[in-house]
Amino acid sequence: MILASKKQKQVIAILTKNDKRYKSELVISETKDPKRNSTNDLTHAQANHIISMLGGRPLKYDNWAYYDKTKQSHLYILSLSIQFGWFIVDERYGEIADLQKLSEWLKSDKSPVKMPIKEMAPEQISKVIFALESMVDNKYK
Repeated sequence: MILASKKQKQVIAILTKNDKRYKSELVISETKDPKRNSTNDLTHAQANHIISMLGGRPLKYDNWAYYDKTKQSHLYILSLSIQFGWFIVDERYGEIADLQKLSEWLKSDKSPVKMPIKEMAPEQISKVIFALESMVDNKYK
């Protein structure tokens, strides 16, 4: 599940003219849970639905985990992601890397390189691999 992005929350605030009560009502209506009344509680899809309802243009998810299947370093990053526990189960292929979790990690302060995998130079890929290897090592100590 992808959470609503900062940009989506900003767009909702603008479209509701920052009316906190109205925003809260929209979120409750979308989540169908009176306890979840903040835009922080929305998924990416729910936020896009609210934006569409308010006449705005939905925002596309920016996935930084897209990779080149011909590059061994990219495939190794996927392998490390699975080893760390970032995987989903696919009917056809079994456990596959959860690209959304990897993408969100790449965008976070925890990543040594903040950019999409396909745009990284070899030395940047090495930094990401080292960080993921360290995370896997620490998880299984």
